[in-house]
Amino acid sequence: MFIDDKIAERLGGRAFGQSTEIYKFEKIKQAKRKALEKNPLRPIIDLGVGEPDQPAHASIVNVLAEEAGKAENRFYADNGIAEFQQAAGRFMKQVFRVNIDSPEKQIIHGIGTKPILAMLPFCFMNSGDILLNPSPGYPVPATYTRYLGAQVYNMPLLKENNFYPDFSSVSEDILRQAKLLYLIYPNNPTGQTATRDFFQQVLDLSDKYNFFVINDAAYSTLTYDGYEPLSILSLPGAMERAVEIHSLSKSYNMTGWRLGFAVGNEKAIKAYGAVKDNTDSGQFRAIQKAGAYALDHPELIEVNRERYSRRLNLLVKTFKELGFEAIKPKASFYLYLPAPIGAGKQVFQAAAEVSTFLIEEASVSTVPWDEAGRFLRVSATFEANGFEDELRVMAEVKERLQALDLRFRV
Repeated sequence: MFIDDKIAERLGGRAFGQSTEIYKFEKIKQAKRKALEKNPLRPIIDLGVGEPDQPAHASIVNVLAEEAGKAENRFYADNGIAEFQQAAGRFMKQVFRVNIDSPEKQIIHGIGTKPILAMLPFCFMNSGDILLNPSPGYPVPATYTRYLGAQVYNMPLLKENNFYPDFSSVSEDILRQAKLLYLIYPNNPTGQTATRDFFQQVLDLSDKYNFFVINDAAYSTLTYDGYEPLSILSLPGAMERAVEIHSLSKSYNMTGWRLGFAVGNEKAIKAYGAVKDNTDSGQFRAIQKAGAYALDHPELIEVNRERYSRRLNLLVKTFKELGFEAIKPKASFYLYLPAPIGAGKQVFQAAAEVSTFLIEEASVSTVPWDEAGRFLRVSATFEANGFEDELRVMAEVKERLQALDLRFRV
């Protein structure tokens, strides 16, 4: 066809669209369809969904409704409005004890954190440069790094290393060539949290090997059991070496509103702003003003923290009773479970097989991760209406999975 030799090589060139590999979330969708065909009267219990199950607080919605009709909010926002930047600065101070000297220079919003993470490689990466990248993790920075002809060095997040990257296993040559380190803490999918010692280690390595640090902190305010929200920018010297990405999606149930922000090193933020200015025209001003209201009211997050903490307790209890090794995370809304090795006489070669089996045989949906061991991710964002309904859902999960004769050891 005429178009075949026009597709960019970064997308596969002439081979674009010919891959038979099925993306894991498409496999999950296919398995859900089979489960419904097999048991049309048995509802699927979705423990895989990675977004809040509740809407944004009414007070945030009210600000949006009020601001949406104002004539002055109809204009392009470009790289943001001062009200949002200032509120984000106050948020960093109140929640993370990070002083932002110049919000207008050190903070720029994004239409969600995904576009921010897509644009940041354009600010730093040239052909041949190296990104140090956690695996498993959110794929967008690595995808765009490859688009730019740069290299991705994956660092496995292994259980035996408490789901931190093992920098000692990375060669001196790679560390010296690396230009960027991408982190996600609190971590998706493992639920692991950073410590000040870990962030200090990262900054020390950044100083020694001269790479810049991006921390994706989308889950940073969803913390439990005494763990306090922690920003890498709260450590001495971090403002020189790091940018942090924050999201209103997870904390404030504003997923579809598409609003987040990058904060940190002034020149890095300026570079992001230059790319952004040539990419989008900014989020709707009324949404930014509603976001500013949300950031000035971090107490609104508390109800989510209480709900997710309670549900994570229930998930841990339920999956332990089923034979899983389940440990409650200190942040995020994910439980990361070593996958069973079999069910009855059936043997599983990968977590992806387990996930498909659980959907098709029990109508229970999870997300598989096979990048660094075989794990299943389950989420506390499952649909339930209050504590009694949460107990009902967990009882149903237990009943369905108990019937499968799952095995965890040879």
